[in-house]
Amino acid sequence: MNSEISPVQGVSSHVHQPAAAEAHPARSNHPHPTAPLLREFTMRFTSSRHGARLARRLVSQRLDEWGYPYDGRANETLTLITAELAANAIRHGHVPGRDFRVRLTETGATLRVEVTDTRTERVPPLTAQERPDRAESGRGLLIVAHLATRWAVSPRVSGPGKTVWAELHLR
Repeated sequence: MNSEISPVQGVSSHVHQPAAAEAHPARSNHPHPTAPLLREFTMRFTSSRHGARLARRLVSQRLDEWGYPYDGRANETLTLITAELAANAIRHGHVPGRDFRVRLTETGATLRVEVTDTRTERVPPLTAQERPDRAESGRGLLIVAHLATRWAVSPRVSGPGKTVWAELHLR
């Protein structure tokens, strides 16, 4: 596993690229954890608009490095999903003094993004519904539900909070 220090955050980012003969199960609340984890990027961000914007940009950059070009469907879709989930984390999952975490993984033909915050009492509904009013906000999970192959919410494993994840199947 390679560790890189982020000059902006001062936290570690981990990229795991196992050799072809290595098999690592995906570590997540994925219903099918037998798929080998090919690549992983994880980083914590400040719970602010700047942190959400940086998360979106770094996910897009990492996908490009993994062979999913900036202007490709997979990169554009997962970048938009990341933007929506990160915006929700800072707006609805913010706890003063706490960061949010983004984890991007590739397992075979599936890309997955997870956004974890430390707020436990505000869990998004799994059935996102169109808002009846003409408000300019409140449709982020509708976008995620439309773009992702599937998505869900899981309790945070390492402490209080939750993880909202979305997957994009490429084939």
